[in-house]
Amino acid sequence: MKKKILSAVLFVILALAGVLTVVPFIWMVLSSFKTNAEISALHQTLLPQQFTLENYLSLQSNFNFLRYFANSVLIAAVVTALVIYISCICGFVLSKYQFRGKNLIFGFVMMTMMIPWSVTIISRYTMFMEAGLQDTYLSLILPVMVSGFGIFMMKQDISSLPDELLEAARMDGADEFRIFHRIVLPMSKNSISAIAIFQFLWVWEDYLWPYLMIDSEEKQLLAVGLTTFNGRYSTDYGGLFAATAISIIPVLVIYMIFQKRFVAGVAAGAVKG
Repeated sequence: MKKKILSAVLFVILALAGVLTVVPFIWMVLSSFKTNAEISALHQTLLPQQFTLENYLSLQSNFNFLRYFANSVLIAAVVTALVIYISCICGFVLSKYQFRGKNLIFGFVMMTMMIPWSVTIISRYTMFMEAGLQDTYLSLILPVMVSGFGIFMMKQDISSLPDELLEAARMDGADEFRIFHRIVLPMSKNSISAIAIFQFLWVWEDYLWPYLMIDSEEKQLLAVGLTTFNGRYSTDYGGLFAATAISIIPVLVIYMIFQKRFVAGVAAGAVKG
């Protein structure tokens, strides 16, 4: 009886949390079809009273939306691919090879996960400025191409692969890179999917670092570009909501692609080792 009551309470709490999460998103999407006057009116309605597509049609003319959107997709895709590949290689080495200092290296990787990004941002900014990487895409890629979280996830996952399988491949004449690409990577799809979702989301939503490093409008990312809707005396809420609604699409697409393996990957990285 107690378990049923507890389950019912947890269900109600999760349902309320889901409503609180989804309703603002729905309100934003519906508001993107409203005029600014209706959005700013004292009397608010969920559905638009005067349905309009002007907010979407004027995005490119009033705001270089496509350029910002393409830049964000490019950077997020490149960083995610690099993080996945580097994390897989490091996880493979740290889990299947024995060498002096392995535990020390892994301890250092874990330590980087405990240091907040904000603590090192000043020193990182100074270093990149002195290196002449201001206003370049390298300044956005290099700081995040190695992920402590990704290395941890892949080490935990790859360590569960049977050593006998790898030894059999070596006896058949496969070199280490062939073993990595043909055996390790295909058998680590769950953890790779989890890393892909997390990393793409982190890069896509990053605001402060692109704001500091990128000066050119044609190289700027969407997260920073959305601030141009905030004028000195007023804000174009309709255009802002329309641009934000479209900007969520890549995140949803990535999640839909990897969702089947996402939970399994998180669980595998948490319990294996």
